Amino acid sequence: MRSAKQFPLCRLWLLLLCALLAAQTALAAAPDQSDTGPESPQSTVRACVIGGMTMTGLWDQIVQRFEAKTEYQVILVATGPRPTISVPFRSGEADFLVMHADDITTDLVADGHGINMRPCARNDLIIYGPASDPAGIRGLKDGAEALKRIAASQSTFLDVNSNGPREIGHTLGKRADIRPSGAWFIQDEAPYAGDIPLFAADKGAYFIFGRMPAVFQKHPFGNTQILVDQDPTMRRPYILMEANPARHPQVNHAGAKALADFIMSPEIQNFMAHFGKDQTGGFPFFYPVWPIGPAMHP
Repeated sequence: MRSAKQFPLCRLWLLLLCALLAAQTALAAAPDQSDTGPESPQSTVRACVIGGMTMTGLWDQIVQRFEAKTEYQVILVATGPRPTISVPFRSGEADFLVMHADDITTDLVADGHGINMRPCARNDLIIYGPASDPAGIRGLKDGAEALKRIAASQSTFLDVNSNGPREIGHTLGKRADIRPSGAWFIQDEAPYAGDIPLFAADKGAYFIFGRMPAVFQKHPFGNTQILVDQDPTMRRPYILMEANPARHPQVNHAGAKALADFIMSPEIQNFMAHFGKDQTGGFPFFYPVWPIGPAMHP
């Protein structure tokens, strides 16, 4: 026969056992704080991407392949021109950046915001001009020779106020040993980049511009036509970089590096070598870098 003191003790043990079981159940139901699934910040890679890659659809193709092969999910933080997409990267709101190489990218690295900057692709610029083609450059594959003929014929040439076309134009001028001055060499006065083709058309001018805006009819081109392309010296590099975790501790450096390495992989470099050919008459939108690219841009 149990004493009066034994019964409360049994009840106490029973209550403790119930409390322990309840605690274990609650812990099992609670989300794992170390989870690296889709809801975890470290499972996402925030990217800033130059507009050409999103406009052509290349970026979507890269992301689909990357997410299928890894546990990461890619979030597009910003896309557009260089000055626009560099801002969130500089402030630590993105883990990864891909854009044209220029002073902006160099400053991001010099200021400690980006690391591991690498060239990952090139895109080509081409020479447009009036359908009448007074300089007779149609079909040339040498931009310097084309510029030499434009200067010799005193045909109007528009110096486009944009880093890429201007840099390429001045390089071609040096190769052609011509001085870009005189009545034939006019300055770009278009208020916006999208107005450049029509401004050139109104002036009857030749000008250097990207291929993609024409393919996607991003801007009206008037009566201008593609006259010179396939010059490998008229290609501009894209770079990629990862956010610097020493400057921005909250970034997902492992994810950014995984994405950068994936873009540099033979799989994606080979994919870029063929992407867009069905829309351009056989030319890729993006030319890969070494070792995949030398055959395409010796």
